[in-house]
Amino acid sequence: MKVLAINGSPRKNGNTSILLNTVIEELQQNGIETEFFQLGGKKIRGCSACGKCRELLNQRCSNDNDVLNECLEKMLAAEGILLGSPTYFSDVTAEMKALIDRSGYVTRSNGHLFKRKVGAAVAAVRRSGVQHALDTMNHLFTISQMIIPGSNYWNLGIGGPEGAVKDDEEGLTTMRVLGENMAWLLKKIHT
Repeated sequence: MKVLAINGSPRKNGNTSILLNTVIEELQQNGIETEFFQLGGKKIRGCSACGKCRELLNQRCSNDNDVLNECLEKMLAAEGILLGSPTYFSDVTAEMKALIDRSGYVTRSNGHLFKRKVGAAVAAVRRSGVQHALDTMNHLFTISQMIIPGSNYWNLGIGGPEGAVKDDEEGLTTMRVLGENMAWLLKKIHT
């Protein structure tokens, strides 16, 4: 079993990365293979509504000029998908939103390819707006018929400057519990 963690932050080693890696550590300790994909900072554009994915049915976006299809292949190969984003103006980054829109459209058009995969979202926040960011990521999971594990609190970590989330022990504990629950759920589904 494998979980793909996707970092929507342009900061490769920032607060979002720390949160994702905390979940990953728990997954690995529970025998789940993981892969980390750095989305933030890479070229990815929004959906152009061309409808080619509905026409061609080849499990790909017709726009092959950015990182979407590479990421989508990894998402399809994994049993679990972990999305992470910092909170930008009460929502996810533009890169994460483009991934959500285009991967969601392609997979729904090709027979609900994410159906019954396990999906979880985490968000880093300085002060407020994080619930909307988590909601945006969770919408991909629910419309895709995915299964979402819970934790002991909302999946967020608080920290403004890069690395400050390391001081949010409650947030880090939430990530550890999420990793444990995600691993448990994957094992129940796939064994």
